[in-house]
Amino acid sequence: MLNSSKIKAVLCDIGGVLYVGDKPIDGAIEAVNAIKQKYPIRFLTNTTQKTSSQVVEKLQKMGFDIDAQELITALDITKRFLENEKSSAEFLLTEDAKKFFTDLQQYPKKYVVVGDAQENFSYQNLNRAFRMLMEDAQLVAIAKNRYFKDADNKLSMDAGCFVAALEYGAAKSSQLLGKPSRSFYHLACEDLGVKPNECMMIGDDIEGDIRGAQEAGLQAVLVKTGKFNLKDLDLGVHPDSVIDSIADFLEV
Repeated sequence: MLNSSKIKAVLCDIGGVLYVGDKPIDGAIEAVNAIKQKYPIRFLTNTTQKTSSQVVEKLQKMGFDIDAQELITALDITKRFLENEKSSAEFLLTEDAKKFFTDLQQYPKKYVVVGDAQENFSYQNLNRAFRMLMEDAQLVAIAKNRYFKDADNKLSMDAGCFVAALEYGAAKSSQLLGKPSRSFYHLACEDLGVKPNECMMIGDDIEGDIRGAQEAGLQAVLVKTGKFNLKDLDLGVHPDSVIDSIADFLEV
């Protein structure tokens, strides 16, 4: 049950909550402005197709008042992890995303890093990653989402399907860096200067957004936009609140 009296800050998913494809969800721009007047906020995304600057540029072109300091991406977390490990990696990512890591080329490749590689999920690339895992590289999943709402308004396979294939083939478990990892949510709370139980997550993904946030100690609000499906409510995850869209957030 939602306890809004404790809330001092808000975390918000992006794709499926603020927009679908290239179109803002009705009332989302106004809702973001209203939330920012009442709470400090960070926008979280597991997207690995675009860098932080590209995500911010897209949101601003849609009309959202969001700047780079308010965004935390799974790519950012991954780069920080690899820098701490003094490692490069075999990257299963889009070409744009791989450019984000070019300054790590000085380091040896200790990891295989998997995100949403789109057309780069070829057999050749997957098999090269598999062979590295068999030669003692470790597997890192930037995200393990099963699917996402694509620009054509239909669901498409996400990176988790390919992570699972590599885990099975190499008989290795992956280390998750993006949502729904507890460390990702705690880092976002630290960035806002609040405790997890003082923070609320808004998302459309029952696993990555809602279960992940709750297991990290946050409250979580599920929106019926993006990838939401009524069957999600039968999966044993109990959001603190369910609303039609982010436009209704402040009403609860």
